[in-house]
Amino acid sequence: MRFRTVIGSVLASTMAAAAGLVATTAPAAARDTATLIPGVTRLVDTAAGGGRVFVSTTDRIVVADASGTLTGTITGLASPTGLAITPDGSRVYAALSGSNEIAEIDAATLAVTRRIDLSAYPSPTNLSLDGDRLWVGYGVKGSFVGGVLSLDLSAAASAPVQVADRMYGAPLVAGAGTTVATGESGLSPSNPRVYDVSTTPATLRGIIDGSANGLWDLNDLTITPDGAQAITVFPGSGLDVWDTTTLTKVRTYGSRSEYPGAPRSVARSADGAYLAAAFDGDTYGPYAAVYDSASATRTYQTTITNNATLVAGSLSVMGHDLFALQEDRQRNRYYLWRVEGATLPASTLTLSPAGTATALDPFPLTGRLTLPDGTAPGEQPIEISRTLPDGTTAVVGTVSTAADGTFTATDTPPVGGSVSYTAIWDGSPTVRWSKTTTKVDVATHATSLSLTGPTTGNASRSLTLTGRLSTAGDVPTPAGSVAVWRVVTNRNGTTVLDLAPATLAADGSFTITDTPPVGGTYTYHARYDGNATFSLSHVAYDVVIRGGAG
Repeated sequence: MRFRTVIGSVLASTMAAAAGLVATTAPAAARDTATLIPGVTRLVDTAAGGGRVFVSTTDRIVVADASGTLTGTITGLASPTGLAITPDGSRVYAALSGSNEIAEIDAATLAVTRRIDLSAYPSPTNLSLDGDRLWVGYGVKGSFVGGVLSLDLSAAASAPVQVADRMYGAPLVAGAGTTVATGESGLSPSNPRVYDVSTTPATLRGIIDGSANGLWDLNDLTITPDGAQAITVFPGSGLDVWDTTTLTKVRTYGSRSEYPGAPRSVARSADGAYLAAAFDGDTYGPYAAVYDSASATRTYQTTITNNATLVAGSLSVMGHDLFALQEDRQRNRYYLWRVEGATLPASTLTLSPAGTATALDPFPLTGRLTLPDGTAPGEQPIEISRTLPDGTTAVVGTVSTAADGTFTATDTPPVGGSVSYTAIWDGSPTVRWSKTTTKVDVATHATSLSLTGPTTGNASRSLTLTGRLSTAGDVPTPAGSVAVWRVVTNRNGTTVLDLAPATLAADGSFTITDTPPVGGTYTYHARYDGNATFSLSHVAYDVVIRGGAG
């Protein structure tokens, strides 16, 4: 399948015939998007599941669908902070630090179905859900009245059970099976603790020495589903994995060279196969990375749409997509950020020009779609967009791959200069979408000028020359005019005089009329200065004028 798109006032509005061709005026939606959340002054946490994303904000919970589009709001909540969601996405739990409660929310109706009183435990903030057990990190910032408690959500009247107390602020908490890991984010160094919660009261297994391990400024904490390993997020140390029995470091995901910024958030995929992390980058701005849980190999990395600051601990994984929060407090703008297909295996696209390119002339580009397992992709749609030197971007067509993944596209660029072409494949349920961009140096379209008329004339008599601008192709002549001047050479020397510009007619013709005042050799010049599409051209024509003072 081939396409040819013609854009611009200098061209006829036509398409080369191609079966199934689709052309639009805007490129496909970005796979990394930032949705503005209006009317808030703070973002705290996300919980994603069942096709919905819940965002705790200043005084409400904002709800979005799986694409990141805002769909609803839950109000009547006193300073919601930490969120947790059941695996099936049917119920959401929110820590209400303003009223010292836990709210249970029906995810489908967005109704608060239960409130659990925690008035004896100030400022519940951080949550971790494991089955019917909810672990809560509570405490007032700047004080040592914080701790961790558990709630049995299966009970009609769930009574708090203390796990840890006398901690600084509201500690981060992550629980699974018989293990709870917790850490104080407001202290440096931070000394994460691990508890065995198979007993009541819980038994402290041990403390990880933050000073000895360089653990400064804890940003986030999670735990594997079996409770065997805890993952901590420290800006200086990275994404560290700890054995919750021996309290020794098992590994670190990535390396300092892989993430030249500060890790801020971590989250596991539902099946545990992948670990996702979000970073505030030193050089490239915020970005996210995905790692294979078993091998710790980085499988994907992407830069985030804007440079707003990531909210620590706000990363969630739903399906194959990532969600996190960003704040631009200086501009009072707050965002839900989404990356599509981040945990899927990667496809690759190539795209390159197959010849030289000239404005208004069709030229081919070739490319290939390759699947991660090397199998032939069969017929797949590839969207091609073009970005002109002035930054204008538009989709110019869609082509289909051959069975082996190769494809050819033919475009007619409307202007010369550095033109970028981008190919996008939308992906599949099992393979991540892919995108590639190539730059093409497009030459301006050639033009030529001609002049005809008499070769001799008389002084003080009107002289007419006719000219034509040719654009060397079956395209309309650009509107405008040509610059005109004459150079006169006689016994008095050489003089140059600019004449009035000659207006171009629709067919490219123009007329030069002059009355030579004296005799001599007159050289008439015409110059078309060109534009973004057409090249400059020039012509000179000699006329010998008799008589007069020359």
